[in-house]
Amino acid sequence: MNFRTETLPVVELCAPAAETIDVPEAEALAVVAKALADPVRLRIFHHIAASRCSSVCACHLPEVFGVGQPTLSHHLKKLVEAGLVNREMRGRWAHFTPRPEGLEALRTFLGAMG
Repeated sequence: MNFRTETLPVVELCAPAAETIDVPEAEALAVVAKALADPVRLRIFHHIAASRCSSVCACHLPEVFGVGQPTLSHHLKKLVEAGLVNREMRGRWAHFTPRPEGLEALRTFLGAMG
């Protein structure tokens, strides 16, 4: 029996199945991924997201996570900038709630890969 094999150019074998994402989309996804890449921020986000019935007051978070107020403020700022949580001032305290749409772009991106 004689088997005939065709050799495809390397470019065709290695070409991605879909177009690559554009720069603005990659930058937006990177902000979310970077925000969640820090273990403390990931824990803070999880804590806020798990509090579905109400907001989480920043006044309680230093005790929960064992970090100082300046460090906590930095982490919360990154989560707000990434669009993962909303911040509302009530008197002198900031209260945080999860933004359900905050993870949507990352969810869609990762879902398309698998």
